[in-house]
Amino acid sequence: MKHLLITGKPGVGKTTLIREMALRLTNYDPVGFYTGEIRVNGYREGFRLVSLDGQSGILSHVDQPGPYRVGRYGVDLAGFERFLNELDLVHSPSQLVILDEIGKMECLSTQFTTVLETLLNSSKLIIATIALRGEGFIQQVKQRPDCRLFSVTVENREGLVDTMMAELLQQLGTQEK
Repeated sequence: MKHLLITGKPGVGKTTLIREMALRLTNYDPVGFYTGEIRVNGYREGFRLVSLDGQSGILSHVDQPGPYRVGRYGVDLAGFERFLNELDLVHSPSQLVILDEIGKMECLSTQFTTVLETLLNSSKLIIATIALRGEGFIQQVKQRPDCRLFSVTVENREGLVDTMMAELLQQLGTQEK
């Protein structure tokens, strides 16, 4: 196994888990991004993108016009792809890429799926959250023999970071810095 994938029901803590891993792995200079909810008056109105080096963008919003939609959210595909271009994950010198998430919104972008496939086939190590359900590309990634899938639940989420870190550090051939 090389790449670590985290899946689970919406709201179970996948993003929290991957952000904790990114914090613990700071000394390895990881690159990538996580998503966060855009909330207004307690209601989720969309999702923002935040890179590990502090750049941000909008992934989707209820007010986003256009043909790309997942549920009630319009996906800002052009904005997402500009965000990916700025990160340039494929050409980054970092060997550790953290992605939140491989989901329906992100997979609307052919650029994203191409970048992800290139990363998965490279020498880089990928840690990513991935949608619990999904056909096509999402299913293909889950079925790769070089990916290990971890399912997050309310019961196991507290200890899962340590379990994943132990496996990851073994792959990196070192101890946590």
